[in-house]
Amino acid sequence: MSLKIFYLTTEIIPFANTSSLAAFSAKVPLLLQDKQHDIRTIIPKYGYVSERKYILREVIRLREIPFEFGEENVVASAKSAFIPKTRVQVYFLEDNQRFKPLTNLIYKAKNGRVLADNDMRFAFFSKASLAILPHLFWRPDVMWCNDWQSALVPAFYKQQYMDNEFYADMKSVLVVHNYEKEYLAITRNTFKNTGLEEPASMKKGVVNAYEAAAEYVDLIIAIDSPNNQVSKKLLELPAIKKKKSKVLTIKTSGNESPDYDKVAARIDDGLQKLFS
Repeated sequence: MSLKIFYLTTEIIPFANTSSLAAFSAKVPLLLQDKQHDIRTIIPKYGYVSERKYILREVIRLREIPFEFGEENVVASAKSAFIPKTRVQVYFLEDNQRFKPLTNLIYKAKNGRVLADNDMRFAFFSKASLAILPHLFWRPDVMWCNDWQSALVPAFYKQQYMDNEFYADMKSVLVVHNYEKEYLAITRNTFKNTGLEEPASMKKGVVNAYEAAAEYVDLIIAIDSPNNQVSKKLLELPAIKKKKSKVLTIKTSGNESPDYDKVAARIDDGLQKLFS
């Protein structure tokens, strides 16, 4: 079954590269496109990304799209390009306040400290990505989220979008490549400021991003490598342990360069089962 897949990521080689997500996002969407899936990607437009070098194009219908973010009325804009040497389309989500100032460290300051507003920044990315969908003149079957950065997409979808006719019956998938505790805490204020309901898994005003996703997502895919047992860490979380039937584990043999063909094939199998 051919699927329309909306792929949310914060890293793609050559635009942004701080983790294994970057190479994965450059390789796997192309392999799934080769399997006849219609896959489109979206990434924040960081200030250091050259529009001339990567031929980013203006799309009139993607200029200043209004939506509500918590109690704030905001707008989002996007430009279009392709992953170099492919026909995989990339939308670059623009925001002068949240994305333009970032360095190529993305989630950290130049001194190595984790940015304190990461959760709100990428919550904005998550909701803005949903808000622009009708303006693409394209309706996906699957919203593919990657790591903590887009872990709130399933909550935004289920709480704020699924009752809209355009968004009805979409599935959400969260692929977890990395389990880095320094990024995973989402505070009560983030839910309050984004207009989301607090998840049942919140304890003492904080919730793990992956537990927040588990209550709403249709499928969680853990990418394990010999030195990074992501699935084990996920299944230690009570909210995910309760939903373990939602978890698909894909084991790779290499730490640096996994067999992306096999990974793409396993993910394709998992996606097909969602719609069987």
